[in-house]
Amino acid sequence: MQKVKTILLSKSVFEDNDAQAERLRSDLHNHNICLVNVMSSPGSGKTTLLVALINALKQSYNIGVMEADIDSDRDAVTVAEKTGVRSIQLHTGGMCHLDAGMTEQGLAELGDGLDLIFLENVGNLVCPAEYDTGANVNMVILSVPEGNDKPLKYPLVFENSDIAVISKTDALPYFDFDMDECRENIRARNPDASVIAVSAKTGDNMDELISWFRRKLNER
Repeated sequence: MQKVKTILLSKSVFEDNDAQAERLRSDLHNHNICLVNVMSSPGSGKTTLLVALINALKQSYNIGVMEADIDSDRDAVTVAEKTGVRSIQLHTGGMCHLDAGMTEQGLAELGDGLDLIFLENVGNLVCPAEYDTGANVNMVILSVPEGNDKPLKYPLVFENSDIAVISKTDALPYFDFDMDECRENIRARNPDASVIAVSAKTGDNMDELISWFRRKLNER
């Protein structure tokens, strides 16, 4: 039987993307730009959280936002209207994640003169975690209604994140959510990740999250 060469396409795709992501991250660092890749499930409240965070930081930093979605420009319009910062929508054409190439295209369209850029990735906890976008900071958001076991079910996104935000803490009285167990589950996957629980709706503990970003930006 004739031997044929087997090519592992997924390995090639990931290696090419990782190389491009490293080049992009280095370029961002050299230009003193912080790109934050925001990952979460649909309905976790990430757009509401970003609006609150941006409004708290925009007096100190020039901020831009890239909103990724399969379709619709709803999130980009919402952020632009509620914060006044530069915002664009990235349509993925059905893909459930962004990669470094897509991110680089979005950055070119977003333009120059920015210190801090939030990239709101496509809403799910699986695909976005597998592709390096070239971001300087990876942030995952887990909302109280989702349950405290998600770090065990979707470990990669928590392993790859610098900060895990537990959102919608105002909903704690209505859900069987164990905060201590959730923190333990996150730290079991990533002991180095910062874990901050907040409510963007009530403003509870948002000061801690804002301070975390100020410290991160001052480290540049």
